[in-house]
Formats: sequence, C-alpha cells, structure tokens
Amino acid sequence: GSGKSTVCRIFESLSVPAYDADYWAKWLLNHDPELKSGVKKVFGSAAYTSEDVYDRAFVAKAVFQDKEKLAALNALAHPAVEIHCRAWHKAETEKGNLYTLKEAALMIESGSYKHLDFLIVVTAPEAMRIQRVMERDGVSKEAVEARIRNQLPESDKMQLADAIIINDGQHSLVKQVWNLHQKLLKLAEK
Repeated sequence: GSGKSTVCRIFESLSVPAYDADYWAKWLLNHDPELKSGVKKVFGSAAYTSEDVYDRAFVAKAVFQDKEKLAALNALAHPAVEIHCRAWHKAETEKGNLYTLKEAALMIESGSYKHLDFLIVVTAPEAMRIQRVMERDGVSKEAVEARIRNQLPESDKMQLADAIIINDGQHSLVKQVWNLHQKLLKLAEK
C-alpha cells in the first residue's frame, strides 16, 4: 500500500523497465518445473489444481497457519525469482537500457536487495497504507495489519535506502521520480 507500483509506472513512463517480482513469482510458480516440484514436496499435490495450476488460496491458507511452511515457500520462490530477475535485467541491459527497476514487496526481508546497486524505498503513513490495501484487495483492516506485522518496520527499511520516495498525497510523486531518475542516469553513466 505504499505505492511501489504507482512509482514504477511513473519510471516506466520515462522508459525505465521495471521487473514486477510479484507478477513473475506467480508466473514462475506455474511455469518453472523445479519450483513447482519443490512446492509440491512441501505442500503436497493439492498445491496445484488438476490442471496443474498453482492454487494460491490453498497455499496461502497453509502458510498463514504455519510459519515454517511460509519460510519453506519463500526459500523456494525467492531464489527462483532472483535468478529470473537477473536474466531479465541482463536482457534489458543488452537492449541498451541504462538502468532497470525491481519492484518487490519483501525485497529487504528476503535479502534480494543486496543484489541491487541502489535501493529505493517508497513510503506512506501506515493508516494510508492500510486504507489503500483494504480498498485494493477487499480485505479487512485486521488482515492488512497482520501483513504489516510480517514485514520489517518502515523505519528499518528507510535506514537501508539509498533514496526514499514519500507517497503521502502531499509530495509530488512525479517530481520525486523525475529528480531521482536524473540522479540514476548520472550514476549509470559512470
């Protein structure tokens, strides 16, 4: 609910490619044979429908009740996404793009931020984030708060950031992205 996707769309309007880790994780869970095999070992064959489509609701219910299964799922999915992202970044660089973005909700928690040259954290007040997620996902305040409790505190993320974009409705996102884009272009040219 901080606005990462919105910020990425602004960067994309400036011709900066953005890797959507959530989208690609879902795709990989349905198309990567090694990942699918690992998920089936952890969750059983019920993790996939009879058409061999990932059953997100089944797995979500299982990990909600068992932190060890959540850790096992993350241990399978995060490395697969990281490998895919690196290949995507290499292909985008070969096309002549000076830099790319990676959009991911748990980038710091998973440790994948360590593979980046520059970390941007998009932040918004907690009440605003909760409201946005409730409206976007049609979930209760309690459900959003439970998600937040499974993430690092915003203040910890901001301490690791190379840049912070404030998405509170008071600061211009376009201006912040434009200024950061100019800085990143200069860094990429070095």
